[in-house]
Amino acid sequence: MSKKISAAEHPLSKIFSSDFEYIIPSYQRPYAWGILHTYDLFDDLYDFYKSEIDEGYFLGSIVLIKQENNTHSEVIDGQQRLTTLTILLAAMASKMTGESQDRLKQYIREPGNHFEGLKSKPRLTLRDRDKDFFEKYVQSLDFDGLLKLDPETLSSEAQKNIYKNSNSLLLCLDKKFGDSVEELTAFVRFILQRCFLVTVSTPSQKSAFRVFSVMNTRGMSLQATDIIKADIIGKIDDQEQQDEYNERWEDMEVELGREGFNDLFGYVRMIYNKDKAKRAILDEFRTHVLSKITSPTELIEKVLEPYADALATLKNANYEASSNAQDINGYLKWLNRIDNSDWLPPAIQFLSQHKHNPEYVLWFFKKLERLAAYMHVCAKNINERISRYADLLEGLEKTHSMELPVSSVELRDDEKLSMMQALDGNIYDLTARRRNYLILRLDAFLSDGGASYDPNILTIEHVLPQTVDEDSQWASIWPIEEVRKEWVHRIANLVPLNRRRNSQARNFDFDRKKSAYFTGKSGVSSYALTTQVLNSSEWSPEFIEKRQVELLDALNENWELAEE
Repeated sequence: MSKKISAAEHPLSKIFSSDFEYIIPSYQRPYAWGILHTYDLFDDLYDFYKSEIDEGYFLGSIVLIKQENNTHSEVIDGQQRLTTLTILLAAMASKMTGESQDRLKQYIREPGNHFEGLKSKPRLTLRDRDKDFFEKYVQSLDFDGLLKLDPETLSSEAQKNIYKNSNSLLLCLDKKFGDSVEELTAFVRFILQRCFLVTVSTPSQKSAFRVFSVMNTRGMSLQATDIIKADIIGKIDDQEQQDEYNERWEDMEVELGREGFNDLFGYVRMIYNKDKAKRAILDEFRTHVLSKITSPTELIEKVLEPYADALATLKNANYEASSNAQDINGYLKWLNRIDNSDWLPPAIQFLSQHKHNPEYVLWFFKKLERLAAYMHVCAKNINERISRYADLLEGLEKTHSMELPVSSVELRDDEKLSMMQALDGNIYDLTARRRNYLILRLDAFLSDGGASYDPNILTIEHVLPQTVDEDSQWASIWPIEEVRKEWVHRIANLVPLNRRRNSQARNFDFDRKKSAYFTGKSGVSSYALTTQVLNSSEWSPEFIEKRQVELLDALNENWELAEE
């Protein structure tokens, strides 16, 4: 039996062929990609399809336990991509009819061949708990049946994610292609022929996990930064000077860590190009950055070192100045809680230019936190975020100062309106990162910024319960179910707690719930929002409506959301 580890690059037409039968082992985590992951993948694929006529799109690598000359392939790494790509193929097939649909379905299900001994079966089999659901609705193209289901009744988070991502991809296809079968067919060709995955195969589980570990830790192969370093340092003729700049390069890498240093090159590329990356970072950095640099020493002295210094300050929230440093670092801590790093390029650009002007630095990061929070709370996708930050980067290239500050960091009136509408809507159903950020930010506003928070022990709970028993006090105070549904998930009805409490207490009457569920060990709460609830004598529709107005006013005042 061969023990060789093999790796090969394949187009998706080969990945989803009779050469592979993918099995997700039961010990793997469930399918976990949310709609933002899915939107980002689709947007990247579509943007590349429209802008790059001949280039191939690299989707990364997957790690398999697979014997040579055997189709059985246990997926150690790559489940999320394989599952989402299967949903995409099925969604596209559902938009087609006749022979076109039949041909595309062959990449979703093995049609079987009696003469080759091949049975009809799905090309990808999920974990036992979700495989039948996935086969019934996605791999059989029954999206009509899927979307008739109530997602809240589904038995696992994986099934809910399958439901949401199926709906999202169907909407994306409708938006981009409408009824144009010809355009959709061209996109299908791109997906199957010009999108590639690298399969890393090994015949043993032990070897597969070792490969996975090596690929995801310090054992990784050369990074783009290593290649750029060899190219740049090698162009310095003087040996003594070469040694000096090699040491300066390594100092930056030690300061930021290998991963952080690699991230820096992506941020620098964004500063120079102001657009989403469409190719590998090495190609993009050479095209958009190195082509504008006159010498290796200029790259290190004028670009990498000041930007690396700024990045370290931003990530560690350790800005130093004789004034405003504490407030500035407070805003940096909030920015680091945002669920993406797209804010970092403009922050790096600004801080490298104006770090010696703490008054202007404070003004800028107050505005940047609000801008990042707007896109975070309103769930702007990666394309919308990149476009918005590109506007800011363009503004930063113009002359600006405290006397004439950069205006593109300010929210526009339509953005303020959009944010206020999101704040006044259903908060609890936001993703956990967005919901927690908003609740804690509001709590900080109410406590004048004096509180500190550990999001790792945070849970958001309802005052008016999600489920109201007919014979409870809640039912008499809130007798109309439609009114309860209108208010139960809004910000006025939500409180932060430090740890999960006895779930049975969630439906207690108001007074009992306050004492049993909302107070800490000392009989008080760590949060201003929860303290307000503890000090309230009632929780009626009239009271909560008034509270909603007050909380929105606090957000409006502190984030300056009034239209100008």
